[in-house]
Amino acid sequence: MTIVCRACMALLVLIIATAASAQSYPDKSVRMVVPFAAGAGSNDIMARLVAQKLSDALGQQFVVDNRPGASGIIGTDIVAKAPPDGYTVLMMSLTFTVNPSLFSKLPYDTVRDLIPVTMVASAPLMLVVHPSVPAKSVTEFIAYAKANPGKLNFGSGGPGTTPHLAGEMIKTMAGIQVTHIPYKGGAPALTDLVAGQIQFMCENIPGTLPFAKAGKLRALAVTDLKRSPLLPELPTLDEAGLKGYQIVGWNGLFVPAGTPQPIVNRLNAEVVKALALPDVKDRLATLGADAVGDTPQHFAVFIKAEIPKWAKVVKDAGLKIE
Repeated sequence: MTIVCRACMALLVLIIATAASAQSYPDKSVRMVVPFAAGAGSNDIMARLVAQKLSDALGQQFVVDNRPGASGIIGTDIVAKAPPDGYTVLMMSLTFTVNPSLFSKLPYDTVRDLIPVTMVASAPLMLVVHPSVPAKSVTEFIAYAKANPGKLNFGSGGPGTTPHLAGEMIKTMAGIQVTHIPYKGGAPALTDLVAGQIQFMCENIPGTLPFAKAGKLRALAVTDLKRSPLLPELPTLDEAGLKGYQIVGWNGLFVPAGTPQPIVNRLNAEVVKALALPDVKDRLATLGADAVGDTPQHFAVFIKAEIPKWAKVVKDAGLKIE
């Protein structure tokens, strides 16, 4: 047998083995890493919803593993360095495309080391203030901030998270002096906001709405260009005077580079199928989110376009973390 024939035979065996592996996948539990704290964050909520549906559909447990810290870098790095076998997946947010420009060095390559599987959902944030802030509208909030430079603090789940960027964009576009306080997750930041330790946040609607309804926080606006069906009476920041303001958070599924394409395709197909279920769509609607479920190729193109977009936002805001 010639060397060429042996090489062809080896390649054929590899292809057959890969296909067989994908057919039997998964044959054990799968770890779904969420690089943020459990609780109020939409990334955690989406992960648990998708994990349950995948567990039901594939007959193996998809176990959510929260690994917060360093703006999602710790958890993302765990997945980037995991075996590329489909048994460690990442549920990540917009922060994924911000970190390359926010941090001078990452322990992984954002484009090279992780494969996009599908965008799961997209959703706006809501600007909320503690009741001690004497503002019942965005206009009054900006006026108060300008009259009290440096007095207001806003929180987020860490540098580069969607809530952090949303607050920085308000700061830049409104021309106000406010201070960012980073936390190890959205839940502890929201806890401090309700307690009055910080004064405002841009955070996901499901996490903040119960507090707003209870009078513990005051909702001022949403961050999309369209109003939320959950709060149709609440204006957008664009309507409220910050023309062109828009930040819509997203959540998506990733796997380590080198994961066999049949496994990537299997995960994509099952997530897309889950997102089309009426109960999932209804659940997402209650969270103020829209189901997406695109192809790996489409999601990859989106990711590559988002990186330079957020690099400009980071530069304009003068943000950089060593």
